[in-house]
Amino acid sequence: MTFLSEPMVANFESFLLVMVRTTGIFVIAPIFGRQNVPAYLKVAFSFFVAAITFGSVGPALADRSPDLFTYALMVAKELVAGIALGYVSYLIITAIYMAGQMMDMQIGFGMVNVIDPMSNIQIPITSNLFFITCMIVFLQTGGHHILIVALHDSFRLIPLGGAAFTDDLLGDLIRLFGGSFALGFRIAAPMIAVIFIVNVVLGVITKTMPQLNVFVVGMPLKIIVGLAILVFVIPAFIGVLGGVISDTKEELTIFTRHMAAPT
Repeated sequence: MTFLSEPMVANFESFLLVMVRTTGIFVIAPIFGRQNVPAYLKVAFSFFVAAITFGSVGPALADRSPDLFTYALMVAKELVAGIALGYVSYLIITAIYMAGQMMDMQIGFGMVNVIDPMSNIQIPITSNLFFITCMIVFLQTGGHHILIVALHDSFRLIPLGGAAFTDDLLGDLIRLFGGSFALGFRIAAPMIAVIFIVNVVLGVITKTMPQLNVFVVGMPLKIIVGLAILVFVIPAFIGVLGGVISDTKEELTIFTRHMAAPT
């Protein structure tokens, strides 16, 4: 344990800052931040990742001897920086939940929510299906590796205690929120378009055949059509996810650069 103990004890203040940022990103990031992952496992994983990261970036860090107030402020900055980076990667999950909600509203499953034991929130049935698919694709395409690499690169772009909230960072947040909504709409667009056509057809049938109870026919028809559309949407959804996860690394790099304090 000498390779861990000597550098960390000699530079304990710097190591603690590294671990705070590491813990922040793993608290909210996909896979790592799930509530069904035991807390002690998250802490242990964050500790070992911080130890490995500190071994590679530690010698390049400037030695500091701040007072207590300054050091507490640096700890808060590192925590916020880690959570912000984790949330950028989590936005893809938000887009999936949004797409599932829009699709379920069209099919007629809008009131049929289930409890997700991993996040402890109510989510639509379609969102649950898409979420499971997303996690499989996330692991298959190395999304967890992208997070760890982005964490390592963040120490090169943002020195310890050097995080800042600039105007460019606010612009990035607005752009990412807009991109998340656009991604959710792209996923749900085929379902929305087809169900819209079904509603138009049902409206025409209601006008031409008033004796037909459209409510009795319409609900089962929407469910059947919606499930059929899901069969075609899921393969396209997997393809879209692959591209989005690949672009996550670039988005994290841009976000990290804008979080760095201007020199």
